[in-house]
Order: sequence, then C-alpha cells, then structure tokens
Amino acid sequence: MALIDRFFEHAVTRGELTVIYPGGRTRSFGRPDPEFAPVTLRIHDRRVFTEILSDPSLGAAEAYMAGRLTVEQGDLRDVLVLFMANNPWERNDKRLDPSLPRRAFNNVVHRLDRYNMARQAKKNIAEHYDLSDRLYDLFLDADRQYSCAYWRDPENETLEQAQDDKKAHIAAKLALEPGMKVLDIGCGWGGLALYLHEKFGVDVCGITLSEEQVKVARRRAEQAGVDAHVRFELVDYRELEGQFDRIVSVGMFEHVGPPQYKTFFRKCRNLLTPQGVMLVHTIGRSGPPGVTDHFTAKYIFPGGYIPALSEMIAANEDNRMFVTDVEVLRKHYGYTLSHWYNRTVAAKDAIVEMYDERFYRMWQYYLAGAMTSFFYGGLVNFQVQYARSRDALPLTRDYMLEAERKLHQTPDDGAHASIAVEG
Repeated sequence: MALIDRFFEHAVTRGELTVIYPGGRTRSFGRPDPEFAPVTLRIHDRRVFTEILSDPSLGAAEAYMAGRLTVEQGDLRDVLVLFMANNPWERNDKRLDPSLPRRAFNNVVHRLDRYNMARQAKKNIAEHYDLSDRLYDLFLDADRQYSCAYWRDPENETLEQAQDDKKAHIAAKLALEPGMKVLDIGCGWGGLALYLHEKFGVDVCGITLSEEQVKVARRRAEQAGVDAHVRFELVDYRELEGQFDRIVSVGMFEHVGPPQYKTFFRKCRNLLTPQGVMLVHTIGRSGPPGVTDHFTAKYIFPGGYIPALSEMIAANEDNRMFVTDVEVLRKHYGYTLSHWYNRTVAAKDAIVEMYDERFYRMWQYYLAGAMTSFFYGGLVNFQVQYARSRDALPLTRDYMLEAERKLHQTPDDGAHASIAVEG
C-alpha cells in the first residue's frame, strides 16, 4: 500500500485526487487548484496496484477497461488531465514512465512490431480502420476526416469548420494547378481527394489498405459524378506505378515503420515528376526517436510508430529530394481529440450496443489519453514538404498564404483557375 500511496503523492501535487482503495480506505492527494476539476478514483482489487506501478498508462487503461478501476467523481478526461498536467513533457519527469523491466520488455515488443513489411501492413490497418462505418460516423465530422484538424479559433469554431480549414491548409502547400495528377497515400474515406478535385480541378488517385475505406471512397466519388477524375485503389504504396505531379499523405506515415522510411521516401521520389512536390502530414514526437506506448501498440494501432522529426529528415537525406518546408502544429490535435471525445461520450449507448462496454471504455481511454498527450505530453503534428527540384516552388512561403486566403474567400462555384497558385 505504501508504494501506491507514494506513487500518487509524487504524481499529483496540483489539483485534488481522492482514491478509494479496496476495503474502503480513502486517501486524498494534491491540493485544490481552480485549473483542475477534483476527481475520485475507486480501485476495486489490489492487483491494480502492481499493474499501475509497473506501467502506469497500460495498467490504468486495462484496469479501467475491465471495470476494476472506476471514476467516481469527475470524468476520465479529468483524471488524465490531472496526471498529465502535473507531469508535462517539458519537465522531463519520469514518474509516469513504466518500470525499468517493463520498459525493456516494451522496447523488444516495439522493435518486433515496427518492422512493418507489406504482408503485415494490411493486417495492421484492418485492425483499426476496418471497424464499423457507424462507429466513425458517431464521432468524426461529416466528411469523416480522421486526422488532426486545423484550428484558427478553437474556442468558437466547429469541428467541421476546422477540418475544412485543415484541407485548405494542406492544399495551399501543394501549389496545385488544374489538370495536375495527384497521389493521396492513405486516402481514408476520400474526403481530401474529393476536395482537391473540387477546388483545383486536379485528377486524384487515392490509395489505402483498408477495404472499408476504399469501398466508401469509391461510392462517394461515384455519387459526386467525379469518378473519372478521382479514383481509389486498394494497393500498398510500394507496389504502385506511375508518375504524379503532387503527392499528399495525411495520417498514414505513422503506419510506415522506421525500417521502411527510406523505402517510403525513395518510392515517393520515383513516383514524382521532375518538378513534383510532396507533403507529409503526420503525428510526431517532440523529442528523439522512441517507442510506441504499450497501450496504443496493443489495442489501437498495432505496428504503428510516431516519428521524430529527425527520423523524417534523415530517411530522405540520401534521396536527392529537397526538404522545402516544415511546420509544427502543437495543440491542434488536442482540440480535435477533445471534440471526438465529447461525441464519443455522447454516443456511449450506441457504441456499447454496437460492441460492448469494454470496447467503449477502451475507445474513451484512447481518445482522452491522446488528447492529453498533445496538450501536456510530447506529441505534435508535423507537416513536411519535399520537392524533387529546387525550382519547383516559389522562393517564399507567400504562395501558401495567398492560396489559403483564396480558399477561405472563394465561393464553391467550381472556379478552379481562380484558386490555382501562380508559379
């Protein structure tokens, strides 16, 4: 008992945490702070002590999923905010890290999982993205953008507006012109591909390894009457052939795996025309290369890995392709996940009916944990632009700002040429 008490004493100094132990003993930790809602946890059996001390994130998650750890006051998000805000990434405090033996085990598992060969990639994608369409409809925006939104005014704008702004922000960096051929690697349910064709008159090929996603994307293109210009294929990027003026990849690089990074960039260079440009949008880690946390690897994204910026740059260094722009989005995904979390909680009954209580708790923990990692941990989003030629893009970033301004101002009237960027 003394060890778990000491853990909570060190983990929470600001804000109020009350813990009800098996047998009814109650202990309070921290001190009142208007920034944090008071929370109360109930631990239902003593095994939870060992599990939390061994690996706080995974141990708490699995206990919560099983109903052996419950939130009696406040909300799960309040709990994770309290712990993460007391131990922000920039403080470099190790108190919420797994124990040394658990870290060693996680490192071994991570190295085995991240070797993401083509035969395993499709299975890994299916684990997450081939879940029920209805689940994603319950918490995503109407265009089903399952990636970080772009928030210009997070306190006042809707998730739908922020996701539309994300598409505009990305499109502006691609310096598109009507008639260009664009490749969307990891196209999701087709929203970005359809947007790029609608706004710029480009032809888009979207590829994914999710059978459910390609089915929905093709249907959307057919219903919009643009399937002659926007097509979707179930294919691994490594097997694709052809030449494209632009490549865009949003939320897919997290599934590539470090051993495949050089393969990814080499293949993308070969797919680009000599004046080709690529933009990669990915979750990133603020520090050096690391390992995927065990909860995420085990339950959410098997085979997934969040890259350090150094890994994205180093993997391209022998590729003779220029890094032409880097942007770091810090809290944008935190705001996005907060909206997804609210919608998930509101849809609890539907999700439990679709799956079960344990799945709902897992999904809730995933969204709340990810949200706090962007607000208080070391996670960010990178948007890295690459070009085959030093002359492929204007000398300054002004063209991005101008294209984005036009996308926000131009009515949806199909006037592609008025939006296209002047070279």
